[in-house]
Amino acid sequence: MRYFDLHCDTLTACYKKGEDLKNNSQHISFEKCPADVYIQCCACWVQENIKKEDAWKYFSDCAELLKRQKKENGINQIITNGDLLKAETGVGTILTIENCSAFAGELSNIQKACDLGVKMATLTWNGANELGSGVRSGENYGLTEFGRKAVKEMERVGIVIDISHASEILFWDVAENTEKPIVASHSNAIKLCSNKRNLTDEQFALIKSRGGIVGLNFFKKFLNDDFENASMENIFEHADYFMSLGGENTVSMGSDFDGCEIPNDMKGIESIAELHNIFAKHNYSEELIDKIFFKNAFDFFKMHIV
Repeated sequence: MRYFDLHCDTLTACYKKGEDLKNNSQHISFEKCPADVYIQCCACWVQENIKKEDAWKYFSDCAELLKRQKKENGINQIITNGDLLKAETGVGTILTIENCSAFAGELSNIQKACDLGVKMATLTWNGANELGSGVRSGENYGLTEFGRKAVKEMERVGIVIDISHASEILFWDVAENTEKPIVASHSNAIKLCSNKRNLTDEQFALIKSRGGIVGLNFFKKFLNDDFENASMENIFEHADYFMSLGGENTVSMGSDFDGCEIPNDMKGIESIAELHNIFAKHNYSEELIDKIFFKNAFDFFKMHIV
C-alpha cells in the first residue's frame, strides 16, 4: 500500500509540544504508518491575528524543525523533483503553509519560503488576512491588492496555491487571477455534508478542469452533518461522490490529522490500512484505490516540483 497525504498539522503540534515526527503522541507518528511508501505534506499552521513581526519567525522555526528531523530521525524533506522520485520507494515529507499570514505582508518572503522548501500554501485560515477573506470571516471580498500580487508571485516561484479555508468569493477571485492548477488540500463535498468548508460541485469542477487535486478531509464535522456518528465509511462516500463528478484523476487524501477531530472508528495514521480496505470492500479496483491514496498526488507534484 502507498499513501500520500496532502495535509496534516503534526509539524505544528510537534513544534508546540517539543516532540518529533517519528514517535510522538499525535495522530501521526511516522513509525506507525502501515504504508510501504509514505509521503506526508506537513503544514506550518500560522494562527490568525498573529503580529506581522512574529509571523515569519514562527514559520521559520517550524521549517527549521522539519529540517532537523532529517538529521535526528532520517525523515527526508522533498525539495526537488529528484527528492520526490527517491521517496517513491520510501518515506518523505513536503513542507507547506496553512495561512499565508506567514508571509507577514511581504512579497519577498514568498521567495524565502520557497527557498526553505515550501511547495504549497493555503491562502487563508478561516478568518481574513493580508491576502483575502477566509470561509468564516464574514467578509464579502476576494483577493486584496497584496493578495493579487502574492498569488502571482507564488505561481512564479513554484508554490502551489491551496484554496481550502477560502471563502467562496476568494476561491473564484483566485481562479480568475491565476493560470496554474490550484488545490484544495483538505476539503470534502458540500452535497454530502453542508459545512461551508466543503466544496460545491462547481468548485470541484474548476479544480479538476485546471489539473488540480482535492484531498479528502477526515474531520468528522466535514464528513457528516450528524458529526458524532461520522465514520471512515463517510470518507469513502465523499470520494465516491467526487468520482461521480469525474474525479478519478483528481481525488486524493488530505487527512487534517492533528488539526481536527477524527471519526470514532479511526485512531490515526495506523488506521489508513483499514480505510484502504473499506474502499476495496466497495469493489474499487486496486488501481483506482492507489490513485486516490497515492498516485494522483504524486503525479501532481511530479509535474509541479522543479
